Amino acid sequence: MSRYAISDIHGCLKTFRHMVEEVIRLQPDDELYLLGDYIDRGPDSKGVLDFILDLRQRGFNLRALYGNHEDMLMAAKADPESLILWLVNGGDAALESFKAADLDQIEDKYWEFISELEFYIELEDYILVHAGFNFAAPDPFTDTESMIWIRDFDLDESVLGNRSLVHGHTPTPLDEIYSSLQGEGIKDINIDGGCVFKQRLGYLTALNLDTLELHTLRNME
Repeated sequence: MSRYAISDIHGCLKTFRHMVEEVIRLQPDDELYLLGDYIDRGPDSKGVLDFILDLRQRGFNLRALYGNHEDMLMAAKADPESLILWLVNGGDAALESFKAADLDQIEDKYWEFISELEFYIELEDYILVHAGFNFAAPDPFTDTESMIWIRDFDLDESVLGNRSLVHGHTPTPLDEIYSSLQGEGIKDINIDGGCVFKQRLGYLTALNLDTLELHTLRNME
């Protein structure tokens, strides 16, 4: 059994599928942790969600987190004034992938999936979250806004309890990701290789949580 974490897929279905099926070759007894931002900007948000739902239906061990782009979509559904914010942040591409004229035409199963996403996951040796934690808060585990939006924070090892933090959200060059994997002790590991930003970053990464091997795949869209 192996454990993998992937973040910030952003509608890049071909890249995501190739990573899962051909690079890490996910097995039914492996564990796959997805850290949010499945949708927006890339060409096939619907396809990414369909692939995730298909993996679950086929019995793969998969847990998925809530990202800020899922949050913007949910806000757009609840409040028409939030729709423009979502659309200008890549929601236009997502809506096109659903072949929908408006949000009401998106099937219920996708809304149900997003509404059931977790904010963070605690493992024996890691804490997984989309963006990070506000360690200055009285209880960082109740600040869900920071979990999906924060960019700058300082680790509080007393909160982590000897566990490393793995997250995405902020696109990061590969050399910085590799650097964060070095050394001993508690680590702050950002695995967002900026897959959808083909001209500047352009990598989807999958981190083996057991070996700290970083699998990288150039955007294939």
